[in-house]
Amino acid sequence: MKYITPANVKIGHVHLKVANLDLSLKFYCDVLGFTIKQRVDDQVAFIAAGDYHHHIGLNTWESKNGTPPELGTTGLYHTAILYPTRKDLSNIYKRLIQYNIELTGASDHGVSEALYLNDPDKNGVELYWDKPQKLWPFDPEGHLKMFTKALDLDSLLSLSS
Repeated sequence: MKYITPANVKIGHVHLKVANLDLSLKFYCDVLGFTIKQRVDDQVAFIAAGDYHHHIGLNTWESKNGTPPELGTTGLYHTAILYPTRKDLSNIYKRLIQYNIELTGASDHGVSEALYLNDPDKNGVELYWDKPQKLWPFDPEGHLKMFTKALDLDSLLSLSS
C-alpha cells in the first residue's frame, strides 16, 4: 500500500551552512526580522518568528569562511518563507528596498505571489504569500494550473504600511 503524507504535515525548520554567522544574522534578523532564540559563539544560531523554538538554524560547523557552491552543483535551491497576508509581503518588500537588497525575481504563480533573493551565502530565499484557494487557477476539469508571470511590484508596494 502506498504511504501518503498526512495533509497537516509541515516543514518545521531549515538548517543552513553559512560562512559568517554574524553576517547571516544581520540578514535574517535585522532585514527579515527573525529573532535569535539561541546562539553558541560563532558556531550556530537558531532563529524564529514568534514563539516557535526555531524556523531557521544557521551554522558554521563545516562552512566557516567558506564559499557558496558553484552553479551546476546540487544543493538547496531556496528556502521559502510564507507570510500570512499580501500586506505582510508588501511590508517585507519595502524593507528589502530600504536595505538595498536586490531581487533575483518576482513572480505571480496563480496560487501565490513571491519575491526571490539571495542571502549573504547565495542561498536562495523566497518570500511569499498564498492567495486564497478560491482565487487559484483551475482548468475546466478541476486540475490546478499554476503558472509564472511577472509580479506587479508597484501594486505590491502600494499596500505597505
